Amino acid sequence: MIRWLLGLIGLAFAATQALAADPVEIGVGYLGVAGTRSTLSLVEQPAENDGVAGARLAIEDNNTTGKFTGQRFTLEERRIKEGEDPVQAATALAAKNGFIIADLPADALLKVADALRDRGTLLFNAGAIDERLREADCRANVIHAAPTRSMLADALGQYLVWKKWSRWLLVVGSHDEDKLYADAIRRAAARFGAKIVQERTFEDTGGARRTDSGVTLIQRQMPVFTQSAPAYDVLVAADESEVFAAYLPYRSWDPRPVAGSAGLVPRSWDAAQDQWGATQMQNRFMKLNARRMTALDMQAWTAVRMIGEATSRTNSGDVRKVADFIKGPDFSVAAFKGTRLTLRDWNLQLRQPILLVDGRMVVSVSPQEGFLHQVSELDTLGYDRPESKCKLK
Repeated sequence: MIRWLLGLIGLAFAATQALAADPVEIGVGYLGVAGTRSTLSLVEQPAENDGVAGARLAIEDNNTTGKFTGQRFTLEERRIKEGEDPVQAATALAAKNGFIIADLPADALLKVADALRDRGTLLFNAGAIDERLREADCRANVIHAAPTRSMLADALGQYLVWKKWSRWLLVVGSHDEDKLYADAIRRAAARFGAKIVQERTFEDTGGARRTDSGVTLIQRQMPVFTQSAPAYDVLVAADESEVFAAYLPYRSWDPRPVAGSAGLVPRSWDAAQDQWGATQMQNRFMKLNARRMTALDMQAWTAVRMIGEATSRTNSGDVRKVADFIKGPDFSVAAFKGTRLTLRDWNLQLRQPILLVDGRMVVSVSPQEGFLHQVSELDTLGYDRPESKCKLK
């Protein structure tokens, strides 16, 4: 009993000493692109602070723990305008911050990673889902909090196969990112035993997306576009460019569910997520930002929390020590998704469940029951170690 009391006194003394000492300041940068993209739905227009709002909330969370560990976290934000050099902006951030959360296109992220490699800056990719960033173009100083296209497609594919909806009509947009998503969907179909009965391409011919006669035109166009298809169970749309997919539900020729870029959508996070303590997280975010939390917000939050978890566990703000710990076997982070998240050491991708949502509710969460793996069921989503072409450099 006396030993136990002495132990409590020792812990209290250590905590008091940590609070009394000047905290170690740990700088985190946030590098994004100025402006927001337009979406087909007026109710889904992204906020100006999409992404960085999640990072700010995580900084608060880190500082709550930091009061007891003698650490203080700060966040510095920079937004790149069109034509501005991302390397110059990143270098300015790196002058004060050893960690940078990046929401950049793939090419810009690679330029920044290569430019900052010798400085020892650790980057966290919060936005880019491109497979090549984790494969042929992987970098040892970039950790990926955002999921990949293959993880999203596999999450959807598992559920559709679990439902025994194994015949897919695939409609692909005409932009490059649409085709990349279509590649991931084809891979998921082959991987889980589904069959793509036919593919169709929806050409983006430009023009206004919203007109007074829009509803009438769409109501005529979509049934004709989807008619005369071979028998199928679900229409899967690959439309990352937001041109047509949102118009498909309830307008296809055959009465079939829609999935992919509309209808049933795979996401790392959704405002409807309320399991595993997520309601508390959602309420805190809403109180701070007067809006719902998006997938990008959550990916940025997770990246900052990874830093907070690692600095707390190592009791250090040294970038090299933190990076080594995150990449090591003892690292994990909680993210209100039913399991602690860990890192794939072969390509620095964060393992994570994927939510399947319909705009109002979380329909399911992948990996699905019955999809087994010898290491982690989360590795049934995306490229597994034997498939990887990543050589970290």
